[in-house]
Amino acid sequence: MTLPKLHIAVLMGGWSSERAVSLMSGKGVADALEAKGHKVTRIDMGRDVALRLAEAAPDVVFNALHGTPGEDGTVQGMMDLMGLTYTHSGLATSVIAIDKQLTKAALVPHGIPMPGGRILQSADLHSGDPLPRPYVLKPVNEGSSVGVAIVTDQGNFGNPIGRDAPGPWQEFATLLAEPFIRGRELTTAVLVDRALMVTELKPKSGFYDFAAKYTDGLTEHVCPAEIPDDIAQACKDIALEAHRLLGCRGTSRSDFRWDDTQGGEGLFLLEVNTQPGMTPLSLVPEQARYCGMAYGDLVEAIIADAMHGGGYKR
Repeated sequence: MTLPKLHIAVLMGGWSSERAVSLMSGKGVADALEAKGHKVTRIDMGRDVALRLAEAAPDVVFNALHGTPGEDGTVQGMMDLMGLTYTHSGLATSVIAIDKQLTKAALVPHGIPMPGGRILQSADLHSGDPLPRPYVLKPVNEGSSVGVAIVTDQGNFGNPIGRDAPGPWQEFATLLAEPFIRGRELTTAVLVDRALMVTELKPKSGFYDFAAKYTDGLTEHVCPAEIPDDIAQACKDIALEAHRLLGCRGTSRSDFRWDDTQGGEGLFLLEVNTQPGMTPLSLVPEQARYCGMAYGDLVEAIIADAMHGGGYKR
């Protein structure tokens, strides 16, 4: 779909823990669209976002928000009510995909391999472990590895976890506990109806947390990942099927852990990101570039999908 010259509102910023990343994504998108000859209105989302969108009256909104409320269905529902066409996934998909437990409920019955686990009250951690160590604790509905902790056999947070130990239990009343999957960090982007590549992420230290994702030089991106062909194909197949089952639009990114001592049985989908980053360090632009698609063309492809399908109808 060839895009005519459009008036595009780029929605970015907001007040989530991922605000800074969203501002970087939004700037990259807006700069690319202006270079393509489109009229761009940049909106740093505040509580008056509906008024600002109404005043702008764009042809389409590029949603460059990350985290709550731009990725969880809240902003999507607002734009639905306003009759706006917007990029990325719609309300129902966003509500499900940002919630890790709801995502499992939607995908696991269809044969998508995901780790087991359980929801718990953070206060309960201080009386005993919910799972055998090592295990992972994470917020149920945050992205970019915000608030993730790996509780090890060595009692790195105390045993049981100390009330004063710094960790997500001090920030979130409810957490998801999952078994820790040893092995390698892989990720696959989907663009509309095509799985792009598999990238392996190799943090220089620790694990692939928020800092490792967005600080230049802290993580090596190996693209394409140096993994067996059958594992690469499995990542692509699972990512594309998860994108389809959840009803994702535009682009999504699926994150995996692969225990390479277990072959195909060691591959697990961790989560599906419906608003993946568009920063200089982000994985979707990197994979698109490897496939021969420049950044500006990627942005236009996401907008074309919204215009073709009518983002507010999903």
